[in-house]
Amino acid sequence: MAKGRKFTRRALQDWGWDNTETSEDTLLVVSELLTNASLHADGCHELVVAATETGLRIEVHDGTTVLPVRHPAPKPGIPGGRGLHIVERLSDRWGTHTYGTRKAVWAEIEASRLESGTPVTP
Repeated sequence: MAKGRKFTRRALQDWGWDNTETSEDTLLVVSELLTNASLHADGCHELVVAATETGLRIEVHDGTTVLPVRHPAPKPGIPGGRGLHIVERLSDRWGTHTYGTRKAVWAEIEASRLESGTPVTP
């Protein structure tokens, strides 16, 4: 997960979308998607971070076609079950698509949020 966050941070810097609260939220989304792939889907086979016309698209490709399940209400004090809630809350859109024997779980963040985000203060 650290490599994925580092890769994403570098991409955000290259595109001028770094050092804002939204860029930090983006790194959390990446961490959650990578963690879910690791825990529930035979690991991450590929991480794709792409700048699009409308913003940023993150895709985590894994080794199963089993779709993720968003728990209806994570239980307080019990670990787990919050990852997709976090992804849903911090991204503008998210979803899945299957292909062959694999799937991708993706999230998108609007460029306007990345460009005008509140700067992170050290």
